[in-house]
Amino acid sequence: MYPRVHAATSPDKPALIMGTSGEVVTYRELDERSCRLAHLFWDAGLRTGDHAAIFMENHPRYFEVAWAALRSGLYLTPVSSYLTADEAAYVVNDCQARALVTSMARREVAEQLLTATPAVEVRLMVDAASAETPGHEPYEDALGRHPAVPLADEPLGDLMFYSSGTTGRPKGIKRPLTGRRASEGSPLLLPLLQSLYGVDGDSVYLSPAPLYHAAPLTFCAGVQALGGTVVAMERFDAACALELIERHGVTHGQFVPTMFVRMLKLPEEERRRHDLTSLRVAVHAAAPCPVPVKEQMIAWWGPVLVEYYAGTEGNGVTFIRSEEWLDHRGSVGRSLGAPLHICDEAGEELPVGETGLVYFDSPDGLPFEYHNDPGKTWGTLNPGHPSWSTLGDVGHLDEDGYLYLTDRQAYMIISGGVNIYPQEIENVLVMHPSVADVAVFGVPDDDFGEQVKAVVQPAPGAEAGAELQRRLIAYCREHLAAVKCPKSIDFAAELPRLPTGKLYKRLLRDPYWEGRQVRI
Repeated sequence: MYPRVHAATSPDKPALIMGTSGEVVTYRELDERSCRLAHLFWDAGLRTGDHAAIFMENHPRYFEVAWAALRSGLYLTPVSSYLTADEAAYVVNDCQARALVTSMARREVAEQLLTATPAVEVRLMVDAASAETPGHEPYEDALGRHPAVPLADEPLGDLMFYSSGTTGRPKGIKRPLTGRRASEGSPLLLPLLQSLYGVDGDSVYLSPAPLYHAAPLTFCAGVQALGGTVVAMERFDAACALELIERHGVTHGQFVPTMFVRMLKLPEEERRRHDLTSLRVAVHAAAPCPVPVKEQMIAWWGPVLVEYYAGTEGNGVTFIRSEEWLDHRGSVGRSLGAPLHICDEAGEELPVGETGLVYFDSPDGLPFEYHNDPGKTWGTLNPGHPSWSTLGDVGHLDEDGYLYLTDRQAYMIISGGVNIYPQEIENVLVMHPSVADVAVFGVPDDDFGEQVKAVVQPAPGAEAGAELQRRLIAYCREHLAAVKCPKSIDFAAELPRLPTGKLYKRLLRDPYWEGRQVRI
């Protein structure tokens, strides 16, 4: 199913309601506008398997861009709206986007992309007038020249998200196109939404997260494919989220643990004054949820919390409902497919209860590849079992097959549900003339779970202290998205490196985690 079906049966039903502005996009509008953009892509020469990108904040136009790609056989790459021009250009170039849709709100960066992304042939800017957008065509003007009818052929496209690797540069996670028609929908997503979460045409789904993330956009598109209504927040606010659940009779929503923490910290009067009884399913994932936080949320909202563990790669998924979790506290559930395998560093399977690298079994073959990086793709596979692949997480299984994640294989930082990779930050800081060596890692943060910490070995002649800290953080902000920049910097006379040159980062990191659950 897809928007055209619902445009025919319920044309005036909201496919989308924006949380703050209240702007409504009906199924008729979503269908017609996505058809016009699909024709624009086609007339520009884009064909099945080609790539487009979207660089935009949460916006009413976001979903029609996604559906235009999905109903014309294209890969669409959502680019984080918080990236700098250099970071955004890397993603747009790496995915080989031939079309780029952006907005006036991102105009400053978009204008820098004009020369940095020479392969882009089609540039559209939402909310713009012709005189304001050199190098870009106003989105509304461009759509107006194309018909609001489906393409003669509507092959199903896909979303291609980028996820950073240990080298610090993001990598596109590319799945092969299914060969299905857009009207048939995803053979995996839609059955999961229906069977696991009970999503149907009467569902109202709250999406409080940035749409450039994989789960929010994928789930929203799935809800619209099934004829439900998406309520998308422009940005997350704890009190506003509760108010929207009550106002729109939200039945489903997806959250990260940081959002739970923010809601739990609201005044008791604010928390209790909203009627949340419409909420049937509250999905959470993306980051480990502290056991006390989940316990409090279940006590408040009831047993509506469901958790999954998976990656954008789509190589496997675990799932657990509230009732199960209360009997297996801290677990992320059991595999919904082939059995999980816990292996040591050599790839040998470990007994139940022992901790090691978590592998999903994909007996039908690896369902993804890292775009332009076959080495990274093959690096996910178990050396003795090529159908087993890992996301790089460490954990253990209990006797009942429930998975417990304990650490990460790499020193990835998870802050507010966002994955941050230290190497990318280290690569920026080490180029500063006042830095001789640097280590970046996560330290405890009661609100976000972790925050970014840098420890710097000053270059000869550079004086450690508050002024150098200020200059280095400002330098990071020039080159990186704000979420990746260190919140604070400490200094050391020399960093602990082995004779091989490998940084023994744990010696730096462990003192910050004394008395806390350490995540490696």
